Parts: sequence; structure tokens; C-alpha cells
Amino acid sequence: MSGQTRTERDSMGDMEVPTDAYYAAQTARAVENFPISGIRFSRRFIQALGRCKAAAARANVQLGLLDRVLGEAIEAAALEVAAGDLDDQFVVDIFQTGSGTSTNMNANEVIANRACEHLGKQRGDKSAVHPNDHVNLGQSTNDMFPTAIHVAALVGVEEHVLPAMRELAASLEAKSVEFEDIVKAGRTHLQDAVPVTLGQEFSGYASVIRHGIVRVENTRSHISELAVGGTALGTGLNAHPEYAQRVVGELRSLTGQVFRKAENPFEAMQNRDAAVELSGALKVVAVGLMKLANDLRLLTSGPSTGLQEIVVPATQPGSSIMPGKVNPVIPEAINMVAAQIIGNDTAISIAGMNGNLDLNVMMPIIAHNLLESVELMGNACRVLAEKCIQGITANVDRCRDYAERTSSLVTALAPVVGYDAAAKVFKRSVEQNIPIRQAILDSGLLDAARVAEILDLKGLTKGGRAD
Repeated sequence: MSGQTRTERDSMGDMEVPTDAYYAAQTARAVENFPISGIRFSRRFIQALGRCKAAAARANVQLGLLDRVLGEAIEAAALEVAAGDLDDQFVVDIFQTGSGTSTNMNANEVIANRACEHLGKQRGDKSAVHPNDHVNLGQSTNDMFPTAIHVAALVGVEEHVLPAMRELAASLEAKSVEFEDIVKAGRTHLQDAVPVTLGQEFSGYASVIRHGIVRVENTRSHISELAVGGTALGTGLNAHPEYAQRVVGELRSLTGQVFRKAENPFEAMQNRDAAVELSGALKVVAVGLMKLANDLRLLTSGPSTGLQEIVVPATQPGSSIMPGKVNPVIPEAINMVAAQIIGNDTAISIAGMNGNLDLNVMMPIIAHNLLESVELMGNACRVLAEKCIQGITANVDRCRDYAERTSSLVTALAPVVGYDAAAKVFKRSVEQNIPIRQAILDSGLLDAARVAEILDLKGLTKGGRAD
């Protein structure tokens, strides 16, 4: 922006604003008041806020509350905000007034001044387009800000998170089929356990993601409720009785999502429980992703001194000092994403508690953290699927060797010879460092044919008893 300024006025007096800025006095005042983090609202939130303002303008024109020409200018400017054309004008820190009034007014001022230009007027001409009287008509920050949160979150879930989670689940399911005949040693407590197939392990991972999809889907009925029309406290003061339903209809048209008016406008103003719920569902998925990522790191550990039952795709050199080293960098990145989402959920939970009386006063960080989690989850699931899972190969020989050597193969012997006798065979195997098959034969308990029948590795992965 140029070094020149123009004088803008709000209810507290004059403020100098850069000449080429679309924002005005209240935004400039907020920039001075909140030099805290340098963090701005995300593209997805600004898109949602622009769509909400456009929907409001359409509704007010339909109700005869705005002149059509004026309303269409406001709508056009709001849709430019939604499209990202004016992102550089959204300059207020996320750490601000707890209702989000500074950012709501940032939007109102930008839209008003851009609408002035659409009408052939000068920026700052409030007689032509007023940020409060026209752009904010029928609204309060108290209902518009949470409406934008819900619009951004639901669109993000439907268009970004769920498609990526479904891709990840499908990738894991494909591997479970590919690896269905590869028998390996199971492990519990990081100790030898009975045989399992690599495919069975991957089917479990796929199920984690499928369950996560359902958890996220189940939040949609609440996040689709919009507070719009409640204005300051939920009473709808200064809004036309038909305004809320018309805005909801226009938002459906603008987004393709099935929004609905909040069942109780007072709850919609007082609480951000729907955001807390969605964040909680994302946290559960993040917990599952971290466990999955850590399992992949263990299974691919090596190549010479670890498990090395699978090989993850080599995506980049792993060390600046150890030549040839390759690390499981994608699972490591997923772990960090999971940690961030879990941390975001903690902040959102604390913020959700601060719905003092008739309004939540920590909405900006709810908006920021929730939408960050939405972006991270979608991106992480897609990266994990495409850059890791889909390229995993199995080390069949290593898996087979571990399956043969796991001392817990003796579990299949216990129903035949008894627990105590089987325990003695286990001890012989460990003390002499020999396979269970050899330990059984050395004990003289069973002949070779019966041992082969009992220790059919693939058969052991299907359950049941050998006798």
C-alpha cells in the first residue's frame, strides 16, 4: 500500500487509513489494538464470511429492505471477498475482541467501500454504502460470526476432510487385500504374540479411518445449524421475521450444503458446542492417525536392525551426515499434524467453556483452531494415502521368518498338551533360542506330522482350535 492516507471516522472519532485500503476506521483501530500474533483468519473463513454477507444482501433485497441496485453492489463486493480477491484487506489479528466484532467490521468496511466503487462512488462515501446500515443490515457480529464459523466448517468437512479420509480408508483397504496371505508375528506389549496376517493388521487401520468418517459425519447435523437472524442475543431484534430463513436458503445456494436455521437461537448464541463437537471428532481421528503412523514407523524400522516387515516409499534422503539413510518422513509428519489437532481441540474446549451468559467470547480462536484442524486433517489424510500407504510393499520373507520364530506359537499347542506342558516348551524355545517347532519336537510331546498340523501358520490366523 502507498504511504498516503485518508481520514475515516467511526463512533470514536477520526482514524487515518491508507488511501488505497478498502477497510476503514474500525479496522484500523483494531490493527492498532491487537498487535499480538500476526496470525490472520484463514482463506476458508474469509470465504464463508463473504458468502454470509452476500446471502444477507440478497435476503434484504428480496424483503425490500435494500434498494436492488445497492444490494447487488454489496452482493458483488461480498462475493469478491468470498473469491479471495480482497484477502489482503483482512488485516486484523485473530486475538481480538471475543465476539469477532473487529473482523466482522473489517468485512463490512471492505465490502462497503468496494460496493461504492461498483456504484461509481468514492471509497469512504458512507452516504452511498454504509458498513453498518447497509452491509450489516439485519445482523450482529454475535450471530454473523458463528454463522460464518459453521458455514466454513461444514464446507471444509464436506469438500476437504471427508473425501480425503475416504481416500485414505480405501488405500488401507486395498493394502489389506494385497497383504491378506502374508503371515507375520503379532505383537502385544511389544512382545511376541500369535500369528496374524499383514492384511489383517491393515484392515484394522482401515477400520479406524472408517469409524472416524462416521464420527465426523455425525457432527454435521449440529454444525449445519446457523445462528443467523438471532442478531445480538437470539431475539432477532432489528431483523425481518423472514430474514433468517432467506439467508439460510441463499447460503444453501451459494455453498451447495444443507444448512438450516438454528433450532434455538439463544443456544446458538450462547454456546459453541457444535464446534467443540466437530473438533472432538477430529481429535479422535488424530489419535487414531498417530497410532497408525507410529505402527508404520515400527513396522518399517531397520533396514538391518529393526522389524522391516514393510517398506514405505522413499521420498527424500533421511540424513545430512549418514549417506543412504531414508526415514519414514510421511508418518513423522502425520504425527505432528495429530499433535497439533489435539492441541487445537484443547484450546477449542477451553474457549467453548467461555460462553458467559448470552454470548461466547472466545469465538475467534475457535474459528481459527477449528478451521486449521479441518485443513490439516484433510491434507494429512491425502498425503498419507498418496505418498505413503499406496506405495507400501511387504517384506514377505521377514514376515514369514518372524511368524515362524514367535514364541507365542506355543499358544496353539496348549489346548492339545495342556498349559503347563506348553509353558515348558516356551521356556525351552527361549532359553535355547530355537523355533517353537523345534522345541516341541525336542520335547517328544508330538510327532512331526501333528506339529505341522497344529502350527499351520495361515490356519492360526483364522481362529479356532487345532484339536
